Amino acid sequence: MAEKKVALRQKSLKMRKRVKKKKPDFVRPESWRYVKLKESWRRPRGLDNKVRRKVKGWPPGVSVGYKGPKAARGLHPSGYKEVLVYNVKEVSAVNPKSEAARIAHTVGKRKRAQIIAEAKKRKVFIFNFTPVEDLADTEEEKSEEAEAKLEKLSAEEEQKALVKKAEKPKKPRKKAKPEKGDEEQ
Repeated sequence: MAEKKVALRQKSLKMRKRVKKKKPDFVRPESWRYVKLKESWRRPRGLDNKVRRKVKGWPPGVSVGYKGPKAARGLHPSGYKEVLVYNVKEVSAVNPKSEAARIAHTVGKRKRAQIIAEAKKRKVFIFNFTPVEDLADTEEEKSEEAEAKLEKLSAEEEQKALVKKAEKPKKPRKKAKPEKGDEEQ
């Protein structure tokens, strides 16, 4: 039974992806005309609004026909249902087979560490978690690359400075103009 649900969910996700390719980007009517209007969708309510009346040549409006399959609604692209978690107690309520946790952004470091430990114990997937070991490795690699670039740049800059110094002929100094008070005397 559970295998059928998983298969259905995967099929629905694929269908949702296919349907989304055909779906247009719904933009607010007249947002392309006026700078003061942002592109985020707002339902047209005007009496003469062309998008509301579905006039030919105007962009399509949001409607039920563009919905994805019911089984895929509310699912993360990975196939899990997303559950927002604020504490350790809520992690224990998450079903690891069909649900995955997302730690709320208001949770602090100490409680976050407890939540992660509990999730590992229960084998619950966490969306917004990157292992510390991976981060440490990438930071070391980035710092090594940055040092190498810095050394290369400093060597190139020194070379450019020497070339510029050799090319620049010394200009004669201009004589200072006498001030108005000096001319009268």
